[in-house]
Amino acid sequence: MNAYIVGFVVPLLVLLFRNSNKRKRRGLPVDAGGEPGFTVRNHRFGSVLSSAWEGVTTLAELFERACREHQERFLLGTRELISREIETSHDGRTFEKFHLRDYQWLTYGRVFESVSDFASGLALLGHLRDERAAIFTDTGVKWFIALQGCFRRNVTVVTMYSSLGEEALCHSLNETEVTTVICGRKELKSLAHISGQLDSVKRVICMDDDIPSDASSSQHGWTITSFANVERLGRENPVEADLPLSADVAVIMYTSGSTGLPKGVMMTHGNILATVSSVMMIVPNLGPKDVYLAYLPMAHILELVAENLIAAVGGCIGYGTPLTLTDTSNKIKKGKKGDATALMPTVMAAVPAILDRIRDGVFKQVNAKGGLSKTLFDLAYKRRLSAINGSWFGAWGLEKALWHFLVFRKVQEILGGRIRFILSGGAPLSGDTQRFINICLGAPIGQAYGLTETAAGGTFSDFDDTSVGRVGPPLPCSYIKLIDWPEGGYSTNDSPMPRGEIVIGGPSVTLGYFKNEEKTKESYKVDERGMRWFYTGDIGRFHKDGCLEIIDRKKDIVKLQHGEYVSLGKVEAALLVSPFVDNIMLHADPFHSYCVALVVVSHPILEQWASKQGISYSNLAELCMKEESVKEVHASLLKEAKKARLEKFEIPAKIKLFSDPWTPESGLVTAALKIKRDVIRKTFQEELSKLYAS
Repeated sequence: MNAYIVGFVVPLLVLLFRNSNKRKRRGLPVDAGGEPGFTVRNHRFGSVLSSAWEGVTTLAELFERACREHQERFLLGTRELISREIETSHDGRTFEKFHLRDYQWLTYGRVFESVSDFASGLALLGHLRDERAAIFTDTGVKWFIALQGCFRRNVTVVTMYSSLGEEALCHSLNETEVTTVICGRKELKSLAHISGQLDSVKRVICMDDDIPSDASSSQHGWTITSFANVERLGRENPVEADLPLSADVAVIMYTSGSTGLPKGVMMTHGNILATVSSVMMIVPNLGPKDVYLAYLPMAHILELVAENLIAAVGGCIGYGTPLTLTDTSNKIKKGKKGDATALMPTVMAAVPAILDRIRDGVFKQVNAKGGLSKTLFDLAYKRRLSAINGSWFGAWGLEKALWHFLVFRKVQEILGGRIRFILSGGAPLSGDTQRFINICLGAPIGQAYGLTETAAGGTFSDFDDTSVGRVGPPLPCSYIKLIDWPEGGYSTNDSPMPRGEIVIGGPSVTLGYFKNEEKTKESYKVDERGMRWFYTGDIGRFHKDGCLEIIDRKKDIVKLQHGEYVSLGKVEAALLVSPFVDNIMLHADPFHSYCVALVVVSHPILEQWASKQGISYSNLAELCMKEESVKEVHASLLKEAKKARLEKFEIPAKIKLFSDPWTPESGLVTAALKIKRDVIRKTFQEELSKLYAS
């Protein structure tokens, strides 16, 4: 009888669990103003959420409240450099390696003092509230303090990526008429180089004490001082705070857009607070026990929201970098701790490119070990995948614990061993990588969909939703609407799911583009009820439970010679799964009947394949030129295309391999690692022409 119960009832319970999870309502259709369409709101909230904290309407109020409440708790942590070494590889290339200390911490009370001192010092330097200040440096403790200090004086902060090119930097500073620039020693060189082209900069605050002599005011027409001096000035001569209102502009965020010069998006305190509040309501049990690993640029809205949120709930923020993230990261000395191992975070935000690298790194190590280790890993992965997909009861109980102990515990130690939740945003996350995170890191991953123009507000998948390829229901601060796009063949009347262009409404929708009324009118609309809507240009469809799936982008669709439409982003996402691919750009030309692709290869995978084949080469660039390499990578792309059920005309007929990675420094990808399609196309125009001509 017991055997009968186990054999029949347990599978039945699994089936019931799966069905109940599928039936769970996550978003509800709702009547909303504005252009006709299919609109959904979060099922748990009757109206859109502006603030989760009673009486709090600005980021300045939110931060001060948190500092009063958690005064003695740690807030900001950073690692000092112990030593820097240069290593030389067998092929003569040199690499810089770091040995870093453990994290040193500042309490909420100490950070608030620094923020107040910086705010006072900024005023005493002569910066007025109606002038704008720019922060142009890598994310870190002083970035956070400078931001909050500006907020306490109601100074609008202009953010820009530290990797921004000189033309875009000059454009951003002049357009916003910035009078004070806060930057690091490294960024000061770029600033000094274009000083003759800057119209309004009066003051420079260098975050480092050792200000280079060639940055002096006599050469460039600005006064320059160190961050420490600004704090000291404010500490000795405190100035009363001048706090903002909800409708005041907190940030003008310059996107590292994929086309043309960057656009400045005007965000109010209310815009950002709405998103911060909404994410807090969705992430389970977020609070003082959480430790957050901050390594993304704070000039990206995802990171700015995340850090303000962690500070608001009393958590700790430990700063790192993408190149020192793990023990095996490029800049970590062998045998020394990466940021994640030293910090042991519980929550982190990531862009898909970072998660893809972690996944590829683990699989590379597993394949390199081979033998029993690989067999055990493959078995464990297969069993856990079946469990998560609901076809096996191993999601619970002893088997899960066994696989954790034998296999996945070591993988989880890559990120410190305590991760309980990961937020992914900035680009679509592949189903394979999402499953890897679920299985190997043992943590739910929340896919977020939002834009700079909506202060990251949009959708966010629930922690208990194990489906892949979707970005969840609307955040509590957002309405998500689909409207018809006849040219692309998408309609809200489509069956089985309504489809159309995604339009986002609610308090997180920003004011528009700075000094660009034409573009603002094109992308933003205010309805008869006074609600702002942003037209994203993305194409989505709603599942029956109210969750959104991104399926296309208007700008990424190209019509081929014979009339077929190709969605470049969709195809790239499918082919990026190939182990040989580090990055890829599909190119479609209306004057041809086929596509081609530029492929940045994964160094270790291609080299490992070449070694097995006995192929000799002097360097990776030469290996990429070999016909055998091109055939092998192309075959891998065809395999992934078949898995993704791509049409024949969507699959690249010819490819070109590249050995050098596309980085923000090279200008070929954004700081969030999205490809800059137009820049890549212009950079490699000759290679593309040869592909079509051959």
